[in-house]
Amino acid sequence: MKTKWLPILLLILVFGGAIAQEQEFKFIQELGGIKEYQLNKNGLKVLLMEDHSAPVLTFMVTFGVGSRNEVIGTTGATHILEHLMFKGTPSFNREKGNSLDMSFGRVGAINNASTWNDYTNYYEILPSEHLEMVVEIEADRMRNLNLLEKDKASEMTVVRNEFERGENDPLEALDKNIWATAYQAHPYHHSAIGWRSDIENISIPKLKEFYDTFYWPDNATVTIIGDFDLKKALGLIHKYFGVIPRSPKPIPLMTTEEPAQEGPRRLIVRRSGPNGIVGVAHKIPKALSKDRYALAVLSTVLGTGKNSRFYKSLIDQGLAANIYIQNLPFRDEGLHISYAYLTPGVAHETVEKIIHDEYKKIIDQGITKAECDAAIAQLKATETYSRDGSFSIASRINTAIAAGDWKWFVTYVDDISKVTPDDVKMAAQKYFKDDQMTVGYFIPKEGAATGSLDHHSVGNYARHYRPENEDAWMDANSAVETTNMAKNITDKKIAGIRVLSMKTGAKDIVTMRGCLMAGDYFSPATNKAVADLTAAMLDQGTTKRDKFAIAAQLEKIGARIAFSTNNETLNFSVSCLRADVPTVINILAEQLRYPLFDEASFETVKKRRIAVLQEGMDNTDIRAEEKLMETIFPASHSNYGVSSEQMLKDVGKTTLTEIKDFYKKHYGPASMILVAVGDVKADELQKSIQTNFNGWSGGVTFTAPKRAPQSKSDKPIVVTLKDKTSASVSMGLPTGIQQNEKDYLALYVATNILGNDFQDRLMATVRDQEGLTYGVYSFLGGHTYSDGYWEVVATFSPDLLKKGIESTRRQVDKWIDEGVTENELKDKKTNISGTFKVSLSTTAGMANSILALARRNVAMSWLDEYPQRVNALTLKEVNDTIKKYVVKGNIYTVIAGSVDEKLDKLTE
Repeated sequence: MKTKWLPILLLILVFGGAIAQEQEFKFIQELGGIKEYQLNKNGLKVLLMEDHSAPVLTFMVTFGVGSRNEVIGTTGATHILEHLMFKGTPSFNREKGNSLDMSFGRVGAINNASTWNDYTNYYEILPSEHLEMVVEIEADRMRNLNLLEKDKASEMTVVRNEFERGENDPLEALDKNIWATAYQAHPYHHSAIGWRSDIENISIPKLKEFYDTFYWPDNATVTIIGDFDLKKALGLIHKYFGVIPRSPKPIPLMTTEEPAQEGPRRLIVRRSGPNGIVGVAHKIPKALSKDRYALAVLSTVLGTGKNSRFYKSLIDQGLAANIYIQNLPFRDEGLHISYAYLTPGVAHETVEKIIHDEYKKIIDQGITKAECDAAIAQLKATETYSRDGSFSIASRINTAIAAGDWKWFVTYVDDISKVTPDDVKMAAQKYFKDDQMTVGYFIPKEGAATGSLDHHSVGNYARHYRPENEDAWMDANSAVETTNMAKNITDKKIAGIRVLSMKTGAKDIVTMRGCLMAGDYFSPATNKAVADLTAAMLDQGTTKRDKFAIAAQLEKIGARIAFSTNNETLNFSVSCLRADVPTVINILAEQLRYPLFDEASFETVKKRRIAVLQEGMDNTDIRAEEKLMETIFPASHSNYGVSSEQMLKDVGKTTLTEIKDFYKKHYGPASMILVAVGDVKADELQKSIQTNFNGWSGGVTFTAPKRAPQSKSDKPIVVTLKDKTSASVSMGLPTGIQQNEKDYLALYVATNILGNDFQDRLMATVRDQEGLTYGVYSFLGGHTYSDGYWEVVATFSPDLLKKGIESTRRQVDKWIDEGVTENELKDKKTNISGTFKVSLSTTAGMANSILALARRNVAMSWLDEYPQRVNALTLKEVNDTIKKYVVKGNIYTVIAGSVDEKLDKLTE
């Protein structure tokens, strides 16, 4: 009888437990596949969205606290506390060998956090089987954080280095001052990272007070997106978060309102830099205002794509190298800012007047229906692309939570679709008024500017993350357990092009990546700018139609095509919706096969490229990297680093004839690869490629250069730059091996153990324990087509430079002399297996990985075999490769910053 009743008893227990568990939560609503719950005991909000297309999930905790909750004297407290949230709790800490970074790293989780004006969030992207671990850790640090003076002391220099890196960027400096001028009472006046004196003087008691005020369940939202079981997730949330009480006091509200601005404000920032920046800002309503949809369309009409107003009036006229419009969602009244990076010799006043003129045209005349429709199509497509993968969705929901309502994420596309030209005109009339305008100029002093023109995560609206090695988990060799992926990849030669495609669970999205042998290495020895400029001309029109007609067709469907070069290849990336694949392939083929190469566009492209290079000439990261590559590789090698100065000279002297000759010799299908991943039909893709590329011929293949030998290094090489608050360090040597060779994988794993992520040796010591740097990483590069290099990069305050280099070299030397341990290797193997799974969970990640294998001419079965190959490595193999390829005396060190040959800080 006992045996007969046991199954029934188990059913009662299981379902009874599930019912009891759900009773602990109040179901609020469901919209767009997202279910909202609230934990009855403490008010914790929970948002759940199941997606079983990949065995990965994103777990995110969003707290309703940001820099808007700070006051003068404690600015930057939110951000500093975010850093300290990784220092551990009594249950999870480095002393026990289970710190947060160690625990996440062992399962291959990507973990980080960000601080912004309106929120602080913590997130993990990880294999779904580890959900319980992440729930336990996040619940634990919500209320059990170790806030220790020693941790603050080491982290303070890290945050200060982050602040100093930001000060190196002209746009960040200008943006910070525009916000500080536009806002006088509201805390949007200060940036998320805070003012330097506040950062340096914040105390542990103040941080503890901040933590005890805002870090409670009733001021937080847990979001889980991806591959999980809803009932199990609720059970885990109840188990770990349910024991935490709600805040003993009401969460304080920020009630300060910005008084009405009573006239235009102007400011000037003068720092080193070659070219100026103009910023024109206007007050606009909070994110949840209905007017924000019209303003989003307005921003797109002004500054997105070749048919935008600013492209035609500024970029195409050679007056600006780039345009960036900041129109981000804020909980309170925010700013709409149009930024223009000036080309050499252009007056700030000239560009400012054109910006005002374009505003006035819209205020007086409005926009056309065609402009409105194209902008809406682009915004809708962008929203679709931003939902590629669990982390992208969670991030968008996080933004909506911070704005005031998570449902904004779900309804955004529908609301954008309703915008009319009249709405846009009325929004311009309502908000683009002189009395609510702030204008800022960045005027360069003698010297060069810093930062890339493509870097826009700056200033008051910057999400301040912990530093992350961006290449660590997107490499084709760092990613999923065996799942027979290779059998789902179609691989055929079509019209002379190798075409690979893979259908995934992504809805409507198709991502393409591709390349052909026409990179910088193929430029003539007498002019290294030719390949780069040839690629830059591909989107400037064809012999069949001009660039504006092509752009109009792409904008109409919200598709994107972009070209770039690296050392060996011309690269292209494509994003489109499933229905538009034939159209996009037609345009891609037209741009590759029939470029116009007209003189007027060429001169404009050169002007813009010169501006970018002038910016790079005083970027400490760029200068250190290119000097290292110039030092360790001969000029005949594909990894040789051509200096920004040389590129600047070469761009200036390049002729259109050289571009046409280079194109004729190097462009064609001979080495071309195209990869498409997502909601793609292989037969439709292949048919489009056959139709549009048939008859194209030519192209070249790659012949690897002679391998670069190692040589004895001497004293550090210093590239002295003026007015830099942070110095960049690059250490490295040539390895002499390629990625397909036997020892590469062992060296790759060993290098990962040294410095791939937060839990690895370099970050754990130089940053976490000693507090000397914002970021220090080791990696391998340049191994795809030729022998590559091993490198360590870091950033230090000039005051800490010597100590930072010594600490880094101490860890590197120990790694070489003693090797890695059995436990480190074991942990790294599981880490790589997990990050492999995570990296393939988006269409872009999968496309990048397939293309990386195709570049190496490796069988696609590598995707399935990779975890086993890593697991098969022995400790002896790994440690032997370190000594074989990384010789202490052959490591070159390059420093770029405001230091002299003795590594002492420059004096005024």
